[in-house]
Amino acid sequence: MRARAEVLDRDDPLTGWRDEFVLPDPELIYLDGNSLGRTPKRTIGALRTVVEDHWAGDLITSWWENGWLDMPLTVGDELAPLLGAQPGEVAVHDSTTVCLFQLVNVALDLTGGSVIAVADTEFPTDRYVTEGIARLRPGVTVRRDLDDLDGADVVVRSLVDYRTAELHDLGAETERARAAGAVTVWDLSHAAGVVRVDLTGAGVELAAGCTYKFLNGGPGAPAFTYVRRAIQNELVQPIWGWFGQRDQFAMDSPFDARPGVARLLNGTPGILGLVAARCGIAVSAEAGIANIADKAHAISNYAIDVAGELGLTCTTARPPISSGGHVSIIHPDAAALQERLATHKVIVDKRDPDVLRFGLSPLTTSFVDVHDGLAALAGMLGG
Repeated sequence: MRARAEVLDRDDPLTGWRDEFVLPDPELIYLDGNSLGRTPKRTIGALRTVVEDHWAGDLITSWWENGWLDMPLTVGDELAPLLGAQPGEVAVHDSTTVCLFQLVNVALDLTGGSVIAVADTEFPTDRYVTEGIARLRPGVTVRRDLDDLDGADVVVRSLVDYRTAELHDLGAETERARAAGAVTVWDLSHAAGVVRVDLTGAGVELAAGCTYKFLNGGPGAPAFTYVRRAIQNELVQPIWGWFGQRDQFAMDSPFDARPGVARLLNGTPGILGLVAARCGIAVSAEAGIANIADKAHAISNYAIDVAGELGLTCTTARPPISSGGHVSIIHPDAAALQERLATHKVIVDKRDPDVLRFGLSPLTTSFVDVHDGLAALAGMLGG
């Protein structure tokens, strides 16, 4: 199987993109790229420029001279093609939690409803956000069931399941919710940068997601919000701040929301995080999401093959049922095995109670990495 990995790496059209990233330890097998992507080399130079030249040199004029004021929107436009979105429909700002909080409130107002549907297996943040909103809005309730959407007003769900990598049908599920009278808020955190996403074609109205996973934006990189252009100017988001104000520097004026997706902005954006996110987005855009998604499928299939040959229990279905972004290996001693793997320079993720998650970030993960990482695990289990 390792010989096959070497051939696959040799023929991989994305192999050269590993050179775009900082890989200080050639012996490290990093299979956690779906939780924190590696560092693009260009990010280091870009951050140095913004700190040494723009911040230290240009100071306050950087907000105008270096495009800081509009950076959440310009970076959003750069990200939009990777999501199948149109210019003016994406803003990069805040955290995924804040973005989801905004959009779920927006969806409740759009529908005039009070019932939020979210699966009890959904990523914790998404569940916590809905519960927090229900606490703040009298009459709003949370229903932990997506099988029957009758009576639901807002549906919150991830496109890719964070435990199993199952990929949901974006268009079909959006339409199923719409037919039931509900608006769906999609969480794209485990999909952006690894899955072909067509928000426009699928008729999606609202979505959010992070940039620090497959988009390699760095730790705490800002998240993104997508709002379909047709509904932008009718929504009222719940967090008002001066970056969402139409005349931002009219300090004594009452709040008047900016037009378009800019009305989702609130406080002063973190420029350093936006610069880093922009670099990661650019690498993915240049490599091409179609190429990335193709390799994600190929490397996922290879990982599943290797796991089977080594006698490991893999619960991830083959693409296209899964996203190809990660494979999950089940073992009751997952936590201890994660620690043991780390001592052998194999970095993986875990999800309680028994999931070892092997991240397969296509731009930085080789087929040999996958083989050697899984072989190390099998060796610890006596396989």
